[in-house]
Amino acid sequence: MKIISTFNAPQAIGPYSQAVVIDNLIYTSGQIALKKDGTFLEGDIRSQTKQVLENLKLILESENSSLSKVIKTTVFLVDMNDFADLNQIYTDYFGDHKPARSTVAVKTLPKNALVEIECVAHK
Repeated sequence: MKIISTFNAPQAIGPYSQAVVIDNLIYTSGQIALKKDGTFLEGDIRSQTKQVLENLKLILESENSSLSKVIKTTVFLVDMNDFADLNQIYTDYFGDHKPARSTVAVKTLPKNALVEIECVAHK
């Protein structure tokens, strides 16, 4: 098992890793809309989703992977009314690649984020 920590993406804000690699699989921790310097990106669901996906992209790239190698995502949304906007940005990042996905409504997220996404990707 290899613990991933890249300075290209925001550092973990708790006692966990940005990601863990086992064999040829990368398991990321859930990402919220933190900027590289650790400050939280206030904004709507679209801007927060973009930041979250950028964070995931950078973590995966640090291990020579990419969003095109994502197998599964789990999305946590504070408001299911944001589902359509989330999907639009999500499609912008994943294109024709459609990994398996679960989307779960939650009451709150760290830093009062609107969205959190974690993924499993092939290395």
